[in-house]
Amino acid sequence: MSIHALHLNVRPVRAFSDNYIWLIESTTVPGEVVAVDPGEAEPVVADLKRRNLHLAAILLTHHHPDHIGGVPELQRLEKIPVIGPDDPRIAHRTRTVKDLERCELPDLGLSFEILQVPGHTVSHIALWGHGALFCGDTLFSAGCGRMFEGTPRQMNDSLNRLRDLPPETHVFCGHEYTAANLRFALEVEPGNRAALEYQERVTRLRSQGEPTLPSTLGLESLVNPFLRCDKPIVRAAAEKRAGKKLDQPAEVFGVLRAWKDQFR
Repeated sequence: MSIHALHLNVRPVRAFSDNYIWLIESTTVPGEVVAVDPGEAEPVVADLKRRNLHLAAILLTHHHPDHIGGVPELQRLEKIPVIGPDDPRIAHRTRTVKDLERCELPDLGLSFEILQVPGHTVSHIALWGHGALFCGDTLFSAGCGRMFEGTPRQMNDSLNRLRDLPPETHVFCGHEYTAANLRFALEVEPGNRAALEYQERVTRLRSQGEPTLPSTLGLESLVNPFLRCDKPIVRAAAEKRAGKKLDQPAEVFGVLRAWKDQFR
């Protein structure tokens, strides 16, 4: 299955229990693709062989093994550029990209703006271009990543930065967490009609074995509590949970994230 995100064809390759590796097709050279966050090599190689495609480059959002673990094997198969953030824990990258830099792949007709989005990890980046956002584990549909290295203020600022991109932007994140995230979102906002309708669609897709992704930023702004920390109804839910008044959206975010960490 290929997903059309404006000017891009993007294909999900499943890895581990719930990871997605995204294969982006070149806009100019048929059969050439770029892999985003290949945590495993085997499913990528199998997909390439099955569809007679050629891997031309790898893009990485952060250093966690389930996002970079397949890189060494893919590099052994062919010498290709590996582009990622400035982090010594990503030993196999051949090019480092930084905030607001453009990641140009001119031979493939691809160009992405780099956005530094610390919180899940301190060096996490997102890639935005062609109407698509590849955001790793910072933003999930109806949720967000855990804060392994950042602070609530950092993570809230990162999510707001992504939220401020055009609402039609297609969101390609790193995991299939949507159903579980919606259960929490509806705990925070039980009457959120958009989230209830989205939950019905997600349940149908998952029952058919289909991905729930990509989402769009417009949808996420309606259903994702972590993008709604400035909304009075979300703040009220967080204040009830915390048992105190919360003055800043970053405080609301911190309460929501701690709540989600314990939610089952």
